[in-house]
Amino acid sequence: MHSETPSKNNLSRNIFIGLLAGIVLGYIFYRQSVARSYVDAFALVPEVFLRLIKMIVAPLVFSTLVVGIAKLGDIKSVGRIGAKTLLWFLVASFLSLLLGMFLVNIWQPGINMHLPLPAANTTIDIAQHAIGLKEFLYHVFPTSVIDAMAKNELLQVVVFSIFFGIATAAIGEKGAIIINFLDAVSHVVLKMTQYIMYFSPLAVFAAMAAIIAKQGPSILSTYSILIGEFYTALLLLMLLIIFLGYLFIGKRIATLLKHIKEPILLAFSTSSSEAAFPRTLLELERFGCPNKITSFVLPLGYSFNLDGSMMYMTFASIFIAQSYGIHLDLPTQFSMLLVLMLTSKGIAGVPRASLVVIAGTLASFKIPEAGLALLLGIDPLLDMGRSATNVVGNSVATAVISKLEA
Repeated sequence: MHSETPSKNNLSRNIFIGLLAGIVLGYIFYRQSVARSYVDAFALVPEVFLRLIKMIVAPLVFSTLVVGIAKLGDIKSVGRIGAKTLLWFLVASFLSLLLGMFLVNIWQPGINMHLPLPAANTTIDIAQHAIGLKEFLYHVFPTSVIDAMAKNELLQVVVFSIFFGIATAAIGEKGAIIINFLDAVSHVVLKMTQYIMYFSPLAVFAAMAAIIAKQGPSILSTYSILIGEFYTALLLLMLLIIFLGYLFIGKRIATLLKHIKEPILLAFSTSSSEAAFPRTLLELERFGCPNKITSFVLPLGYSFNLDGSMMYMTFASIFIAQSYGIHLDLPTQFSMLLVLMLTSKGIAGVPRASLVVIAGTLASFKIPEAGLALLLGIDPLLDMGRSATNVVGNSVATAVISKLEA
């Protein structure tokens, strides 16, 4: 569907160079005590880049999903593929949360901190987000698709797109005009993506320079045990996801990983799996996933299948409880897991979204919300790993569903 980008390999190389150069410059800034205003100026570059990406995500999801559903042909096909997709997402979500819970109990990274319980009125500046069934359903169904697109509420955009796509397919020849138009729109938006991606090495460079300059090299060492154990957990999760993918698509899993290495690196560098969405869509089609499957499964994945983020939620929540010496028995931990299964659905793949959900979960289980302060300093580094894992999880899911529908 889409032509090969001539500079694809160069772009991957430049992103990696930008990552390393940003670390070096950030360290120099930190050692030289460069003024905070200069560091903040660097931080503006990745913010602008992410805004450019977010600018195109909603129209891209809408156009590709409507075309994908319309090409499926009928409601039965949509239902069949949708059921397989959601079943895979639920299994992957549960395994991610369960693995995070298991590993944090084995390693117990917070057990030696022995922190006193904070005062009852101690809070930090993160809004709590404990979502009940009523709030979740209200969040799923938009009152206005324009408002949903303006706020980049991808789950709401997905719901509207599904209804719109089914209705478009149902009206036959008249709907073909809309399908052709939206197919052209998706090509235009992907071309815009190509232009925006030229700026990604600069965004990665500036993002890393700002993080290191503000936090210092200590961000890489202060919580070295926690960081090391969490990244080990993410690696184990990735291997589990890859193994599950291998069971369905065999040795082609290696080819898939080669195709998505650039989106993985971009998500890692920008701490946003959303930033990698357009490129992931492109690479999955180059891998051989049908457009109608890719444009249906991948947008759903960004609302329902954030594997790295979900592992982090159980890992972080229990780590905070351990740090305060709060014992959580297994039934309580499983209750927390089920709560996170609900509250995590529909969160955007953007920085700090996981922290917002964790804040509400901590309140539900009487764990001090102020404990999130333990993670704020290193959260940008942890967010990089979980964002990259999200890309792997959604890519494997799309490849597996494509195989099942072949």
